[in-house]
Parts: sequence; structure tokens; C-alpha cells
Amino acid sequence: MPLNRVTESLYKHLTELSSSGRAKGTEKIITTVKPAVGKFGPRYCLKDQGEKEFIKMNSNSYLGMSLRAEVIAAEEDAVQKYGVGPGAVRFISGTYKPHIDLEEKLAAFHNRQAAMIFSSAYVTSLGVIVPLTMPDTILISDELNHNCIINAMRLARPAEKVIYKHRDTADLESKISASVGKGNRVLVVTDGIFSMRGDHAPLKEMADIVHQYNDRFAEGIILLIDDSHGVGAFGKTGRGTEEYTGAKADIVIGTLGKAFGVNGGYVASEQTVITFLRETAPMYIYSNPITASEAAAALKSLEILDSPAGLKILDHLHKLTRRFRQGLIELGFETIPGEHPVVPLMTRDTQKTKELINYLTENGILATGLSFPVVPRGDEEIRFQVCADHTQADTDYVLETLRAYKES
Repeated sequence: MPLNRVTESLYKHLTELSSSGRAKGTEKIITTVKPAVGKFGPRYCLKDQGEKEFIKMNSNSYLGMSLRAEVIAAEEDAVQKYGVGPGAVRFISGTYKPHIDLEEKLAAFHNRQAAMIFSSAYVTSLGVIVPLTMPDTILISDELNHNCIINAMRLARPAEKVIYKHRDTADLESKISASVGKGNRVLVVTDGIFSMRGDHAPLKEMADIVHQYNDRFAEGIILLIDDSHGVGAFGKTGRGTEEYTGAKADIVIGTLGKAFGVNGGYVASEQTVITFLRETAPMYIYSNPITASEAAAALKSLEILDSPAGLKILDHLHKLTRRFRQGLIELGFETIPGEHPVVPLMTRDTQKTKELINYLTENGILATGLSFPVVPRGDEEIRFQVCADHTQADTDYVLETLRAYKES
């Protein structure tokens, strides 16, 4: 049947997205990745940009693992051994030894009894929150949590959904207190690192509040942290927000597609929780897993991180992040305090954000501009992301470019 009527409606919607500034627009297409040479890190070429080289300051690959020879070799070896795809969902015949080895390593890394992997971290949040939410469950969430948590709450159909002010533990406690008597189970959900800002959840204070109110609910309170931006990039040994704050959640969600440089997501917790999720999470049961070769590559990344070499990578990343953030401050730019390699430059204006992004792109720098309505009006920013395969020369070049922009 012809799609004339629906395409007219879709076109109208697309026009509204574009006019309001919400459209993502044309994607940049990377055609070539050039390895690090001399004092500079890797460079990227884009379609329609000829041989012009760009430095990526908008990558989630915080440890630079995706281009490490050992990780590439691990994936190539596994491809030769297991093929390019799993061929089935896990419970039929899609489970391979690298999947099991990776899950065991992730559980040990997080000091948990068990872990399980999903096809992505986004899917992991859906696959954990939805099955754990019963009709008498209350969901309580930070107002700046990631879209995956927002959509998981929409799918979950709890007894009540409650939002507390960003990182405001007093407001969190008031919301928990007000929920007493309204449900048997409470699920408090937070990002570990808030990806737009680079700040972290006050996990220690949150855990103390949860412990205080746990006995007020028949099935207690579950504290869940999605630390996809934190694991691998935050904390002395890369164990994320839990390590940095010295606190522990009941359930931790992480990704293999950011600091570990590969693909997929995972959850770690007590054995009973993980077994329950394997039996009930439709996003796990009915979807193919990451490939065996991806699992092998992620396992190699994890092994590197959890070694003396990994500590050196983290030390370099943290020093470079501090230097870059301090450089922004010295240039007179506003940023948000923190130690995570997400370093926002607050423009507080949509037009300024667009102008600065264009200037950076013209000078071979890829960064992410966040404008209203993606962020609240007045919170517009340029999000820079420092990675371990950046060099001091790389970040100094970005700072010098920003200096030139400010003086122009």
C-alpha cells in the first residue's frame, strides 16, 4: 500500500525536529583511521574532507583499547576459531567459551558473585530494570539519568515513578520516605557518571540512605548504578564510581563499548539476581549475544586494564584530563569540576555552541555540541572527552585552538 499519508506525517515531524534544533542531522563518516605517529595520537579522515586529519575529542573509548594491537589480535584469533557470529541466542546454541570467560572475569573485577553480558549497555539497563520491576515496585531515579534508564522506567510499569533532583541526597531521602507504605520493593537507579556533565553520583551518601530505609519496605530497596562511563575510566584501578566513592551498589551495569573499546553491555550482582535475569530478561533471552570474537577482545581489554600496564594507562589518562581541565580554566572558560575524562566547556548559549563547534571542526577537532532542547536552556556546552591514546601535544593543540578562538 502507498505510504503517502504516513510519509507526510513523518516529514512534518522531521521538519519540527530540525526547526527546534533536536535533529541529529547528517552523520560524519570516518573513512580512514591513521595510527599514532611521533608525539601525536591517532587521526581520523572523514568523507568529503579529503586528506584532512581530525583529532577525536568526542570518543567514549577512554582507554584507547579499540586500536591496541593486543586487543585487535585477540579478536582476530577468536574469529578464526569461532567464526564471525554466534548463530543463535544464548540458551539455544549461541553461548561460546569467550562469553563465559568474560562473564567470570567481569564478576571478579567487580567483586561480585556473577555477571552476564547483553548486546549493549542500553539493552542491559532495559533488561535489568524491567524484570526487577513488579506491579508493587517503586522506581526512584535521578533527573539527569541516561535515556536508557528513562525508557526502562517507561517499559517497566511500576506502582509509582519518582524523580529526585540531580545528585540531591536530601531530595532522594524525602522521596524514599514518602514512598513508605506505597510498595513492597524500591529500586533506586542512578548513573555513575553523568555523561553530559562528567560529574558522579554521591554513591556513599545514597547507600547510607538506602540502608537506613531498607527495612521500611517488605522486599527492601535495591540500589542500582549504571556506570557505563565510569568503569574503566574512573577510580584508581578503573573500577568506576564505586571505587572512587568507596561505596557499593547492589547491582552494577557497565559497558564493553566505551573504556573497553569493543561492543556490548553487562550486569554484575549476586548469583540469584543474575540467574533470575537470565531466566526473565527478554532482551537477553530473545536476542543474539555479542560475538565470541568481541567477547575475546573485551576480555583482553579487561586483562590489560587489570594489570600494571593498565595502571600506567589510567595514570596517563587522569593526568591528561587534569591538565586539559585546568587549561580550560586558565583560558577563562567555564567547566564543571570533576576528575572524569568527560570535560564540558559551558557556553550557556546555543548560537555560541554552534559557532565554536564549527570553528573546532574547521581546525581539525571533533567535539560534541549540546544545545537546547537536548540540554536545558542555559546549560549549553561543548563536551570534550579525553582518551588515553591522546597525547599532551594533542590536548595542547586543542587548548591553543580554543585560545585562538577566544582572541579572534
